[in-house]
Amino acid sequence: MAFPDISSDLRAAAPDLRGRLIANQDLSALTWFRVGGPAQLLFTPADEEDLAYFLSRLPAEVPITVIGLGSNLIVRDGGIPGVVIRLGGKGFAEITVEPGDRLRSGTAVPDVKVARAAADASLGGLAFYRGIPGSIGGALRMNAGAHGGETTDVLVEARGVTRKGEIVTLSHADMGFTYRNSAAATRDIIFTSALFQGRPGEREAILAEMDRVTEAREAAQPIKERTGGSTFKNPEGGKAWQLIDAAGCRGLRVGGAQVSEMHCNFLINTGGATAADVEGLGEEVRRRVKDHSGYELQWEIKRLGVPA
Repeated sequence: MAFPDISSDLRAAAPDLRGRLIANQDLSALTWFRVGGPAQLLFTPADEEDLAYFLSRLPAEVPITVIGLGSNLIVRDGGIPGVVIRLGGKGFAEITVEPGDRLRSGTAVPDVKVARAAADASLGGLAFYRGIPGSIGGALRMNAGAHGGETTDVLVEARGVTRKGEIVTLSHADMGFTYRNSAAATRDIIFTSALFQGRPGEREAILAEMDRVTEAREAAQPIKERTGGSTFKNPEGGKAWQLIDAAGCRGLRVGGAQVSEMHCNFLINTGGATAADVEGLGEEVRRRVKDHSGYELQWEIKRLGVPA
């Protein structure tokens, strides 16, 4: 499927744009599932100012979708209409240590690199990011957490750009964090950086904690497969993987997609799966869990775009 090419019109509206625009860019290579269709237009801004300039010139009727490392994402087979924005490059990938045991990171930085940078600076409290397969931008939007820590525990403030191109700073309270969610995620803000509060620690002890997180992930999760990470949120009073297992879904297949035998809250692309296979498998798991236990599982993985 190919969308109408709107790149020339947008370049004409923003002649001083420094970022990269690509029409009908295949997105499957940018997601961990390796499935999905194209972006009508993929925009990679040069830096925060370039992003703000682009958004200030973008017609209000053109939809925007933001993606990060693609770890917690299903792009549907028909692709994503409008502009898909992916932050990358030096403009969003810097990490700096600041006074008061604080660390500032661009939102394109992988979570694991934030954990490592904090360890190298002898800052405790951020080692849990070693266990999260994504970038800081995604962590802000979904209050990402693992191994006893969550983004809400360490965030001081976040910086971003509004749909109108205004650069804003949000306090921790402004973010409205809840379990695996953030109220700020609904406010059409594209996060560009985050400031975290660490605590004094010993580098070797922090690295040892990170090693334990790594070992736990490798022992329990199919991290070497084409997967999107944890698929469903844990419902109140239950654990998603246990409910899925009890409903007989371990190893269940739809087309080229399968519920992981290792950890059944993970879906995997065994090779040749479509986005429809992966999403359809997830919906079948939800149906079986509800029929078996009465629990209605909620997706943790984001599903974007249109069907083929």
